[in-house]
Amino acid sequence: MNLLTGAESTALFGGEISPSIRHLVDRARQAPREEAAAILWPACVSAPQSLPVYYLLYKLHAGLGELDQAEQAASKGLAAAARAAGLPTDWHAVQPGQADFAAPGAARFWLFTLKALAFVQLRRGERGIAQALVEQLARLDPGDQVGASVVRALLAESGPSSLGLKRG
Repeated sequence: MNLLTGAESTALFGGEISPSIRHLVDRARQAPREEAAAILWPACVSAPQSLPVYYLLYKLHAGLGELDQAEQAASKGLAAAARAAGLPTDWHAVQPGQADFAAPGAARFWLFTLKALAFVQLRRGERGIAQALVEQLARLDPGDQVGASVVRALLAESGPSSLGLKRG
């Protein structure tokens, strides 16, 4: 099961997590939000291929406003998903057709995490990086299956002083 939605983890992330990692995730879910990251980061170290843990980490940190940590978790999750999907580790180098981004699994998680990274970059005030990520998402997902249009709209509507963004 997906750790947050109840949907099958296989459909969203390309596979179930091991029982030992599930135990850590269950502990993190029961811990206060401020303490959950201290449980989840070691899970990433012990099972770097476990994509759901990266998802939980970047969602947790973003929700707490810890944007540097959210960026770190999303970047690590993006790299892990790229390895699992056979994609280049540099997101700039990924081309349409290199993977089936619509099918459940690592490639779809990679695309979804690219969107999360765009959102985190926008919130961090890194408008140029967010714009480049959104443009890559449009190339790879022209049907907007992962919902990058939400980030694109925020980017278009927000000024440098919106969303806590810095100027530049």
